[in-house]
Amino acid sequence: MIKEQGRENILVVRNLVTSFRTPAGMAVAVDGLSFSLGRNETIGIVGESGSGKSVTALSIMGLLPSQSTVVAGGPIIFEGHDLLQYSEREMQHIRGNRISMIFQEPMNSLNPVLTVGFQLRETIMLHKKNSQKACRRRANELINLVRIPDATERMKQYPYQLSGGMRKRVMIAMALSCSPEILIADEPTTALDVTVQAQILSLIAELKQRTGTSVIFITHDLGVVAEVADRVIVMYAGKCFEEVSVDVLFTDPKHPYTIGLLTAVPRLGASRRTTDQKRLVEIPGTVPGLMNKPRGCSFAPRCSLVVDHCREKTPPLEPLGDGHKVACWRHDKVGELLQ
Repeated sequence: MIKEQGRENILVVRNLVTSFRTPAGMAVAVDGLSFSLGRNETIGIVGESGSGKSVTALSIMGLLPSQSTVVAGGPIIFEGHDLLQYSEREMQHIRGNRISMIFQEPMNSLNPVLTVGFQLRETIMLHKKNSQKACRRRANELINLVRIPDATERMKQYPYQLSGGMRKRVMIAMALSCSPEILIADEPTTALDVTVQAQILSLIAELKQRTGTSVIFITHDLGVVAEVADRVIVMYAGKCFEEVSVDVLFTDPKHPYTIGLLTAVPRLGASRRTTDQKRLVEIPGTVPGLMNKPRGCSFAPRCSLVVDHCREKTPPLEPLGDGHKVACWRHDKVGELLQ
């Protein structure tokens, strides 16, 4: 087991590079990403759409099509073994069993012509080789664990008969069915109303506490990160721009992009009519396309602190102390953005 910052790590990703083959050449979606995940820890990965968050998760799971994707760099060390060296057959034993994933859209992940109960039992039987009776008992336990009411009736229903929140709970139950060491949650609260969102977050936190599972929580919502994460990785254009504890993220961010994300978060009580509240500040521009990333710092075209050096050279991810890392040539000037 690899130790880092006094932490016992269950997963270590080093210099991950994931590219897609296109008619115009290779499009790099994840560009030299490195991070570690401690046992019983929750890491939040945040960033705008197109930052490479979901591609990172799919790279770890080995779920990207080999015909159109190249996953290089690495290694991805899970409990002492490099997942990039595993065959597809070996990864089938890992996926859903030791590392599970809650996908962003349950309707694309659940089979519409099979009942919820059948799919849940099938997942358990595939990895645990239990009897049908034992699988049925475990499925019932899981449905109750994720607090789905009328569990017996729900098990007989098809995905389209369930609400969005219920389908998310089914996905969580399936992901936890084999008691994985790592749970990857890819935007599990997307498209849910705030009440259901709060219930899902509470459920994941409770299950993590009960089972000791380590969690990678992917989201674009910093409010969600504040509630569930221990550490945060801020991604942009396939790179890690800042890695920091969740407390320091909100009190002492060091990257202009991180500050841009924070100032775009609505504050309770803010109103267009109040003069003492700062208006939300949008980040100008958009995330660069995979094939037209700018030279130097990829955030330079959108950054208000940019200087010529930023446009010429890519900043390295440098440690600032206490596990805080930032990739910015001008991180000592970000205080100007908070004034």
